[in-house]
Amino acid sequence: MFRSLLASVFPTKTSVPVLNRLICQKCGSSKRTAFRSYSQENGRKPSEESRKRMRSTLYYMTAAGIVTVGMSYAAVPLYRMFCQAYSYGGTTAQGHDGSKVETMKSNKTRAIKVKFNADKASNMRWNFKPQQNEITVYPGETALAFYTARNPTDQSVVGISTYNVIPFEAGQYFNKIQCFCFEEQMLNPQEQVDMPVFFYIDPEFAEDPYLEFCNEIILSYTFFEAKPGLKFPVPQFAKR
Repeated sequence: MFRSLLASVFPTKTSVPVLNRLICQKCGSSKRTAFRSYSQENGRKPSEESRKRMRSTLYYMTAAGIVTVGMSYAAVPLYRMFCQAYSYGGTTAQGHDGSKVETMKSNKTRAIKVKFNADKASNMRWNFKPQQNEITVYPGETALAFYTARNPTDQSVVGISTYNVIPFEAGQYFNKIQCFCFEEQMLNPQEQVDMPVFFYIDPEFAEDPYLEFCNEIILSYTFFEAKPGLKFPVPQFAKR
């Protein structure tokens, strides 16, 4: 049967070696023809689709990069506003009602040592330090402390400060009535100023079970050099 099939395709007197060669040539040419036809018919479409996918991916990546850069600029002021609103991360609260200062009672059974720390950014050219290392206060009692800043350069330098409290849980009870944070301070060449911090610790501090064994608080300020006109965003409640 196989011989009859071969005889219908190839000449009857073809020798075995020649027959084998013809069969191989026939099979090889069929494979090449099939491969060529597949490449011609289907080769272009995946290439065009791939280019479209690459362009779409490039657009998405570019948009994501722009959004990331925008969020990086907005992250710091947004985080600061969040911390001030909820006293998170040791950020103290501002804008408290002055009537509470007049009506609150001091808790003399709970002495709290408040330590003062001063830092500055690497590009800040001021000298900045607290005038006192620590003071002892009581919840419900106002206190006054001072920092000193000096511009040792021959140029006017504008600075702006942020602050926080350690431990972080104490930030919600540390209330500043007057301070120099979030406002530009310009010092002329060789000028030195004293910066007051008027504050009190809420009487509820003594009732917080998480602060039962906390008898020490650290108030830390950090000064940055700012360009004229640059201000940190301050929430509305902090301006009242």
